[in-house]
Parts: sequence; C-alpha cells; structure tokens
Amino acid sequence: MKILASGDLHGDKKLTERLAEKAEKENVDLVILAGDISHFDARTENMIGPFLKRGKKVLFVPGNHETLATADFLAEVYGPEAKNLHGYSVLHKGVGIFGCGGATIGPNLRLEEDEIFELLQKGFKYVKDSKKKIMVTHVHPAESIIERMTEFFRGSTSVRKAIDKFKPDILLCAHVHEAAGIEEKIGNTRVINVSKSEKIIEI
Repeated sequence: MKILASGDLHGDKKLTERLAEKAEKENVDLVILAGDISHFDARTENMIGPFLKRGKKVLFVPGNHETLATADFLAEVYGPEAKNLHGYSVLHKGVGIFGCGGATIGPNLRLEEDEIFELLQKGFKYVKDSKKKIMVTHVHPAESIIERMTEFFRGSTSVRKAIDKFKPDILLCAHVHEAAGIEEKIGNTRVINVSKSEKIIEI
C-alpha cells in the first residue's frame, strides 16, 4: 500500500493543492494528514476536497489548532472518503491505522497524557491483529530526536508509551515544524515527522 502523509497545513490551500496533485501523480492508495489542517480552527475550505476530487481517500487526526467539532464537521461533510481517526481506526488493504489528535499544549484540542493513551488504546484494539500497523498522532513522542528539535513543545509520554506497548510499524506525527522530514527509529517503529512537508510511504 502506498501513502502520502503530511501535516500542519494550517489552511494553506496552495500547499494542499500541490499535495493533491502529488497524490494523484504518485498513484497513492491513501492520504494521511497528521493534524493542524486548519489555522486556529478557521480556513478549512478546500483542505480535504482537492484529494477527494482526485479519488484519494483521506484519513486524518485533528491537531491542536482544530476543535473536535471542526474535525467531526470535516468528516461529516466529505462522507465516507474522509475519516477522522481521533480515537478510531481503519483497516485498509490489511493495514491497521489508528490515531489520536490534539496535544498537551495549544489553543484548541488540548489533552492530558492519560487521555492521549486511552484514545490510542481505543483505536488499537480494533486493529491489533493486523500484520502491519500505522499509528497517527499530531504530537511527537517524548525522548525522541524530534523533541530535541524544539524548545517549546515537549514530546508526549503517552505517545512514547503507545509505541512501546502497541509496537506500530510506523508512527506519523507533525506539530514540530522545525523537525519537518525527520525520521528516526524507536524500537522497531519508524517515526516520521511530516510537518509542513510530505512523505511517500510504502507498507
């Protein structure tokens, strides 16, 4: 399965259109967005549609710039081809994908660490038997290279705990713009920060 992953679009329609064109050119099966699709809960128009117009299914989590209401609104407006993964999961071509949005800091969707873990656990239980698993979060894990790239955003201990316990093949996150494109391994999990960038992934 081939995926285009990105995050921290912050209402940038030109960036979204470019990503949609790339998704079509690369013939990806899925587009995954790791939160902060909007800018302070505004500018959501044409942030999902360009992908759907090209026949691409979109999975996303809200960031700390979206409210849950906005994330649910986007999923409702665009129907079954756009799925909010916050506390949920999807099985696509044998790959289990589950997620949690928000962060421990931010203007809108601010969560406590125990909430983050509970939401990830809730989604994981439905895809735990999948041979391949992708976890999608907005915030990055604690004790990671990504965490060392910023003075402002501490990594999530719950995301780190979920990596250790659920052992996903891939974690996609965003949130730290300075770490855009950074990849690392935590255990056997490939951790990729797709903030304000994009990554083509095959799994």
